[in-house]
Amino acid sequence: MHEEIFKKLQKNYKKGVFKVPTTFCFTIDDIKKTLTLDAESCTIEDGVTVADADCVCKTSAAMFNKIWNDGYRPGLMDFMTGAITSNAPQLLPQLLSAFSK
Repeated sequence: MHEEIFKKLQKNYKKGVFKVPTTFCFTIDDIKKTLTLDAESCTIEDGVTVADADCVCKTSAAMFNKIWNDGYRPGLMDFMTGAITSNAPQLLPQLLSAFSK
């Protein structure tokens, strides 16, 4: 399910949302992906390919699907309970916006 989401990201990317290159490293259950977004493109790589990502995010496949496909917007409790962990949660709404979510 989440692999299918990543496969579709590049064609759904809205150029211009990220003005400077920004990297996201996702761990979704046992899947790891690195996304690099800039003003013109979205690059997706398998695994963690950068040493110091701008945003690291870890969650379950169920939560990822809920956010991506069901329009759920995480709240403070999702982070406090560990359902989602991130070093830069303030970047996550911009990421969603970059894909019209």
